[in-house]
Amino acid sequence: HPPLDPRLYPKDTKPKFNNLKSKKACSFHEFACSTNDAWDIDDEEDDNFCGTPFSQLRHQTGETEPVLPHILTPPRDEGHNSQRDDGSECERVNGKFVKSSSDADLNTTSVRSSLQKQQSLPVRPIIPLVARISDQNASGAPPMTVREKSRLDKFKQLLASPNTDLACSVPREKKFLFCSRSSQGYLPANKERRELVLKRKREEYFGFIEQYYHSRTDEHYKDTYRQIHIDIPRTNPLIPLFQQPAVQEVFERILFIWAIRHPASGYVQGINDLVTPFFVVFLSEFVTEDVENFDVAALPLETQRNIEADSFWCMSKLLDGIQDNYTFAQPGIQNKVKALEELVSRIDVDIHNHFKKYEVEYLQFAFRWMNNLLMRELPLRCTIRLWDTYQAEAEGFSHFHLYVCAAFLIEWRKEILCMVDFQSLLMLLQNLPTIHWGNEEVGLLLAEAYRLKYMFADAPNHYKR
Repeated sequence: HPPLDPRLYPKDTKPKFNNLKSKKACSFHEFACSTNDAWDIDDEEDDNFCGTPFSQLRHQTGETEPVLPHILTPPRDEGHNSQRDDGSECERVNGKFVKSSSDADLNTTSVRSSLQKQQSLPVRPIIPLVARISDQNASGAPPMTVREKSRLDKFKQLLASPNTDLACSVPREKKFLFCSRSSQGYLPANKERRELVLKRKREEYFGFIEQYYHSRTDEHYKDTYRQIHIDIPRTNPLIPLFQQPAVQEVFERILFIWAIRHPASGYVQGINDLVTPFFVVFLSEFVTEDVENFDVAALPLETQRNIEADSFWCMSKLLDGIQDNYTFAQPGIQNKVKALEELVSRIDVDIHNHFKKYEVEYLQFAFRWMNNLLMRELPLRCTIRLWDTYQAEAEGFSHFHLYVCAAFLIEWRKEILCMVDFQSLLMLLQNLPTIHWGNEEVGLLLAEAYRLKYMFADAPNHYKR
């Protein structure tokens, strides 16, 4: 802010401002009532606006020039670079155009200082958001070592045997693909029964669609379907795969059928994210190119149907263990957030006291961690690696996830303690810089989570305050 005018405010007085700090929320209900989801405001009006042709907007406003927000077109001053017809870059100095390489006056260098500053920043490699199952980490390590190839060959031999030992060590190239179906109780261990069971379950799912999907326009279900229809385009919006109409229709059917079959909770925002890891992994079984940009409609119809049915059943099995996260008032999430607060107060009292000092409530950032299982905090490739471990644990999604969240919070200890106000802390915790994370970082996170689990899970008085 500019300095205060001494004529308006003498030295012995201070301007009185309204206290903008809202009352501290003491319950989840008050916290929810004090916040609004901007996405949900006037969705129909936004859709209508987005669907209006640009030329029609110009005709309605009577403008002959393109209608653009003035903030996107800053005024041109004499120090800005311009482009000549011959394509050479020039700069305007004292009303004349001179080449910016050597003929410009030295004083003009300050005008370009901000651009040069940006260009001097280190350039990090572009990492795909959806990594291939064979990708190891973000550092460019080789896909497979000789030992890993040997393990993969042994694993294929185990799958070819009449009965598969589900306790065997699964190589990472096939781990999620195998565990998603087997550990979720969807793929039988007996080889002779697998094809028959898969066929029966897939037919059962499409039977649900024939029986229930037409009711999405009924009065009783239209609100549920409308919310699903709104949330689907927001699912991983940076990944082209999930913006394809065919993929969005698959997600709509999966989520609507699940909501119909689980009336205790119905559809809750955040469940749409939980389909994506299963869908990507089952799709990668048939894709040899980049998964992010693969056209799902190019697959045979039978393959598309199998991927959809498998994703539905695996997501249903996952949600069966954490359904209290999505029932009325979401008691499961509230209990987990409270447990996270208690755990952090025992393992890192500095962070806990730092939050108390600046009145940061755990519910304000950890609610999303529990609701979306850290999917909004980690790239999808890291989520797939994380869920590998969750599925290997007896209560991975419902219990072990708590210790992963605690380890994830402690990971940013230095950055958290550097923030000295409420807004900075909340912005950091809601936008943690994990875009360049890979398998290596997730592996270290899980190792720390295991350490915390074995120290505190069965020791309620350990490090007790």
